[in-house]
Amino acid sequence: MANATGTMRLKLHIWRQKGPNQSGAIKTYDVTANEHMSFLEMLDVLNQELIGKGEEPVAFDHDCREGICGSCNLVINGVPHGPQRGTTACQLHMRTFKDGDEIWIEPWRAKAFPVIKDLVVDRGAFDRIIAAGGYVSVNTGSAPDANEILIGKADAEEAFGYAACIGCGACVAACKNASAMLFTAAKFAHLQKLPQGRVEADRRAVRMVQQHDAEGFGSCTNQYECEAVCPKEISVTSIARLNAAYRRASLRSVEV
Repeated sequence: MANATGTMRLKLHIWRQKGPNQSGAIKTYDVTANEHMSFLEMLDVLNQELIGKGEEPVAFDHDCREGICGSCNLVINGVPHGPQRGTTACQLHMRTFKDGDEIWIEPWRAKAFPVIKDLVVDRGAFDRIIAAGGYVSVNTGSAPDANEILIGKADAEEAFGYAACIGCGACVAACKNASAMLFTAAKFAHLQKLPQGRVEADRRAVRMVQQHDAEGFGSCTNQYECEAVCPKEISVTSIARLNAAYRRASLRSVEV
């Protein structure tokens, strides 16, 4: 809780790193924020203070600040996106914390997500996984043609649930193996659940898993940390779908 005026005095322990090939360290800062601020707005306040002192502001990634883009990739007190379930860091409000709290803020930690600066990491590996097979190349016609294909409500809702993945990388940051299987599986499963995406499902599964491994992500050992921290609460059933398709494709020796 904040004090009677709604303000909070916080001690922030933040990872600072000038570049990808330089060593980094935790630096400590004091900041006063309002309980109604978002977590990123609190960091904005800190940065304004640092700029006013002639110091380098803390680099952190953000874009929409509406829980949609997946850019706000912060580990807050050891948990990707912080303590509130189903919430991105940009939608996490300071009323979640108490006046006088100490907060530790770090970037995603994974070989496949190299640090660019401070709290910003390169998540280009996700783009390459999608490019490797996460699309439909068969001709589905125009929008009216696609709408003529009847899809059951349950299938449509499940596909939409997988498609809700925003590619933030929290699943990787939480996994002890730095696996990106929840992300890869979600991008596979939302297409595999629909008739337009089933045509190339086996080949897509092989391509995406191969690219996942080539990027340096670890293997999935079914600990479910990924589902627990996913801001869109993507189900690990997507991983089962991907594994089944991958095994089927391997038995059929599907060409990629």
